[in-house]
Amino acid sequence: MEHRITWRVVLAMMAGALGVPPAQAQLPDGAGRDETVRLCSQCHRPEVAVSLRQDRLGWAATLRKMTALGAKGTEQEFAAVLDYLATHFPADEVPRINVNTATAIELESGLTLRRSQAAAIIAYRAQHGAFKSVEELKQVPGLDTAKIQAKRDRLAF
Repeated sequence: MEHRITWRVVLAMMAGALGVPPAQAQLPDGAGRDETVRLCSQCHRPEVAVSLRQDRLGWAATLRKMTALGAKGTEQEFAAVLDYLATHFPADEVPRINVNTATAIELESGLTLRRSQAAAIIAYRAQHGAFKSVEELKQVPGLDTAKIQAKRDRLAF
């Protein structure tokens, strides 16, 4: 088995040695980082949230959704999170998602899929081989094909 050390692993190891929570070590410094870690960590790892890469309106919609799902915080905390996300994770830097190499987190967050749908894509890919088109991807059982169709410009094969 080949072992590779990435910059994220190094950051996580350094953070652990310094007593910094790993999620904070992976996010860039800036006003609102602590609030982002605190609010996003209520339901998932912060790196899942920031992988979305959206414009300010998209981030605002995501925060409204998270509030509706039970995220707790003050108006000031949510405002700080919105500013932080819009500044450090803007939509203009959104990479395409290669459905043949993407991890579950990349599929889940980049395509706004449920965890089970991301897992279904990976299982289907492992059993049937690489996807060659959006139409092939739509053959995955249980996949929200409307979401796939809406995000087809974000996909790479």
